[in-house]
Amino acid sequence: MIGSFAPGDTVRMKKPHACGTDLWEITRTGADVKIRCLGCGRVVMLDRLAFLKAAKKIIEKETE
Repeated sequence: MIGSFAPGDTVRMKKPHACGTDLWEITRTGADVKIRCLGCGRVVMLDRLAFLKAAKKIIEKETE
């Protein structure tokens, strides 16, 4: 399970998307987390608990 995360971070999920990639970019956080597939651009919203269970690790942090 991952710790802190913020919009702009790249996350590796446990299961790959139908397009074949398992890398997603976080676009919004809050009670729900919105992520965008880096392979095909599909946008998915998950509740925070489901996101924390499905995320494997943060690949790249957003630099400010």
